[in-house]
Amino acid sequence: MKNHIETSKIQKMFRILLAIFMLYAGFSHLTFNRIEFQSQVPDWMPFSKDLVVILSGIVEMIIGLALLFWKRQRVNTGWLLALFFVIVFPGNVAQYVEGRDAFSVLDSDRARLIRLFFQPVLIAWAVWSTGAWKAWRISKETENA
Repeated sequence: MKNHIETSKIQKMFRILLAIFMLYAGFSHLTFNRIEFQSQVPDWMPFSKDLVVILSGIVEMIIGLALLFWKRQRVNTGWLLALFFVIVFPGNVAQYVEGRDAFSVLDSDRARLIRLFFQPVLIAWAVWSTGAWKAWRISKETENA
């Protein structure tokens, strides 16, 4: 599979937006929302909640920077980000199941449930805006030709 696929201007714009979102989220993990993010770490995690929040914040910032600057690995970065969103999803589910409030907007079961439906949107956003989905489709077409 190719690591670089040309993307449209709209994809580029959405990729940059996603990168900024990831950088902001990562920075907030390490600073002003650190305690809030700890509420999303399930109790069954074998590490301290603070360590999980710090490490996930660092990963978010690295991926955000890669989305902005590592053009040659954009497709792989898109898949990596999609995988990251899958990996953190159990934390969102745990927050819903355990009824943990966070960020003053996730303060009801309804709000926490609605949030769960945004994870597939984030996954799709990552693979579409980076050209990862297109690269995968092209590789399948080439494989079948």
